[in-house]
Amino acid sequence: MNSFDWNDIPLILALARCGSMSAAARELGVDASTISRRVAAAEKALDLRLFLRDTSGYQLTAAGRIFVEYGETVAGNVQAMLLASSQESQAAVGVVRISAIDFLFDFWLAQHVAALRASHPALELHFLADNSNLSFARGETDFAIRLARPADDAALVMRRLGELPMAVFGTSHYADVGSANWAEQPWIGYDATLARLPETRWLERVVPRNRVAVRVNGLGSLVQVCRAGVGLALLPCMMERMPGLVRLGGVEVTREVWLLSHRDAVGIGRIRVVAEWLAASFAGASTF
Repeated sequence: MNSFDWNDIPLILALARCGSMSAAARELGVDASTISRRVAAAEKALDLRLFLRDTSGYQLTAAGRIFVEYGETVAGNVQAMLLASSQESQAAVGVVRISAIDFLFDFWLAQHVAALRASHPALELHFLADNSNLSFARGETDFAIRLARPADDAALVMRRLGELPMAVFGTSHYADVGSANWAEQPWIGYDATLARLPETRWLERVVPRNRVAVRVNGLGSLVQVCRAGVGLALLPCMMERMPGLVRLGGVEVTREVWLLSHRDAVGIGRIRVVAEWLAASFAGASTF
């Protein structure tokens, strides 16, 4: 019994339906000798006689009739399983986890979620405000959005969404301050944990250290402190839409925006839908 090959079930069912090796072979698109050999192997493994051959063809034995009855149920269940699995894979249904810095959720993606939900109400998005390397393989995240090109990884699909330009912002109090006088103004910058960011390096070139009034460890905090009127800050150009902030000059720094996902998940319906939504949302924000 342990040596029975489940792949032989469709062959046995076909022979039972057709009554002849040649007809079953035509139906399945295989050689008649293959069916003959596999049916004989199945009978040996089961230690049962499934068919008797007479002048009219192959007739089921009593044991064969029981086998076919259950075999048809098994085959039907397998087909239902494959169909349901395929439909689930293609459907935009279920949870999709997106990892990014909180700023991108708060000031970019949040405004696009309603449109996605209107088209795909069975999707459930999880926004994970985390810039660490969460595991795709363990299901900790499905997408990661990063503001720099990641190292190549054969397991990942890496897609460049575009660029995030940055300019100097302040409240209306600083609206008339030109770039020649920036070094004299108070500034908000990042702390030592973010010293390697392009924004931090730009600030070090332009502004004396003693002009940095507040240091933070996140872009969201940088925006809020700037809005409070504490000083100037280098922020994404999308902040032109933020009430209370005024852009003071041209683009000073540009960051690349990359979308990461697991290569094996590309064909899953909900992953494909959200990937296209993320790309379209960022393309629609090209005026940043």
